[in-house]
Amino acid sequence: MRLALYQPDIPQNLGAALRLSACLGVALDVIEPCGFPLTDAAMKRAALDYGDKASVSRHASFAAFRSAPERQGGRLVLVETDGAVSFQDFSFSTGDTLILGRESAGSPGELYEAAQASVRVPMRRGLRSLNVIAAAAVVLTEAMRQTGAWEKLD
Repeated sequence: MRLALYQPDIPQNLGAALRLSACLGVALDVIEPCGFPLTDAAMKRAALDYGDKASVSRHASFAAFRSAPERQGGRLVLVETDGAVSFQDFSFSTGDTLILGRESAGSPGELYEAAQASVRVPMRRGLRSLNVIAAAAVVLTEAMRQTGAWEKLD
């Protein structure tokens, strides 16, 4: 199971994703360019004291992410407000990568085209969306439950 952020805009969300990934033992892919300078110092600041506990891969582009060796063999599952099915009704697999779009602009067409599935978190009518990392945590929790990943944590 992997988590991927497509061109994140907000450094604090990257920090939250790093912490989530470290705590749950899930690899994190960061697809650049980001909406902020992603220097080594910025990564260290965003990760706080979790940086050395997170498995992070940076990709210069979406094409580079798609061709990365760790991406071979698993499905790309888009988490989006207009996902085709509720995350609760989706059958996750251990090789899945959950991908989330930009905070400011959502997911571009290339994510929809590349994804083998799309899921949504049901919400009350009239509300636009959850924070991208909150949505990731909700869906990741269910994916880990379905695949038995919780039992593998230390």
